[in-house]
Amino acid sequence: MTDPQRLDDLEGKLAFAEDLLETLNMTVFRQQEQIQAMQRQLADMAGQLAGLSTAGARAAPADEVPPHY
Repeated sequence: MTDPQRLDDLEGKLAFAEDLLETLNMTVFRQQEQIQAMQRQLADMAGQLAGLSTAGARAAPADEVPPHY
């Protein structure tokens, strides 16, 4: 293999590696955005669940007087 051909091969491999690195960076970036969105959704759902459990605690069937009293 001659030196110019070897240099061309190395430049091709470098270009491929740079493209792959950019693709992987974008994938990680998108995944981080998705994780943050899911964390916000989870926090919202936890708040809703906490609200439901406190509302349910106030209207517990065992504490209510039956309608025939």
